[in-house]
Amino acid sequence: MSTVLILTATVGEGHDLPARLLAESLGDEPDVDVVVRDGLEPMGRLAETLNAGVPSFIFFRWRWVYDPAFWLVAQFPPTRWLCQALLGVIGGPRLGRMVDQYAPSVIVSTYPPTSEALAWMVRRGRLRTPVCAVITDLAALRYWAVRGAGLHLVTHPESIPDVRRIAGRETVIRCVRGLIAPAFYEAPDRDGARSRLGLPAQGSIVLVSGGGWGVGEVGAAIQEALHLEEVGLVVSLCGRNDQLRARLSRRYRGEARVRVEPFTDVMADWMAAADALIHSTGGLTVLEAIIRGCPVISFGWGRGHVRLNNQAYRRLGLARVADTRTELRAALEQALGEPRRPNESFAALPSASDVVLAYARGTPIP
Repeated sequence: MSTVLILTATVGEGHDLPARLLAESLGDEPDVDVVVRDGLEPMGRLAETLNAGVPSFIFFRWRWVYDPAFWLVAQFPPTRWLCQALLGVIGGPRLGRMVDQYAPSVIVSTYPPTSEALAWMVRRGRLRTPVCAVITDLAALRYWAVRGAGLHLVTHPESIPDVRRIAGRETVIRCVRGLIAPAFYEAPDRDGARSRLGLPAQGSIVLVSGGGWGVGEVGAAIQEALHLEEVGLVVSLCGRNDQLRARLSRRYRGEARVRVEPFTDVMADWMAAADALIHSTGGLTVLEAIIRGCPVISFGWGRGHVRLNNQAYRRLGLARVADTRTELRAALEQALGEPRRPNESFAALPSASDVVLAYARGTPIP
């Protein structure tokens, strides 16, 4: 029997979703025991506050703080080293005690600070269990990739050179499928998706998303989409932000061209039904749109790690990026005029669960 310990953090779907999906896939194996835990909780109240409480406050109250804070924590070498050391010294032993409870064959971390604390212990010989770090961003990987993790799973093949440079030559890196819902790898059915979601069969539909937290300039994105006559419907996906949903519902009550939605677990249908997506926080949602062939525009946040991801989207031609409302309107006009191009190559990648199991068992990694 192999035990896989998956550590996540409830600070966004980019961490929780891969943990859930990986656990579900591994749970189908008869000789595998899967344990999913919040990795921040055992690291102590200080770690939880700094990594969950403070970011959520900054995202909604003091947005201007995020850029300098990210630079200090993730990019400026002295404070970067200090943060890594603190994560290891304070959080490492506490994580180690939790690991001892389960005696796992492998630890999979979907959250960067947890990955760093684990890798810190590995480098010092205080943890013998193999560690796998899951990376769901395209760029800004200096706090995702870690020396000490023997395996890194990435969602974009373009991320591999950066991971290699940061994590070193010893680690194994695989671009995998299975960290987003299986439905994304199926051929999109526009008419069927619109029918299931109660959407009009004709006319252009634009999705506006602020991610799981519902952050960024969601209202501005809706307004710019409504300025285009060819847009028949704008759908705002508010995630778990109930305040945003209530505010937009009041603002657009009676507006036939706007539909406000809460958190959804059928994003594959939404992206099959839509003609374009405006999204604020990058990450897995942009990847999902790329696979689905739904033209995507990054707009409405553009700070910290999202800024670096936006630079990579532009450089690699993976998504449009709009820094202003004028740029957004122009980008949306272009997006609505281009054909849908689903990317089928991701469906042929090895599955995350197969790679993790091979790593845990010491067999060749696919």
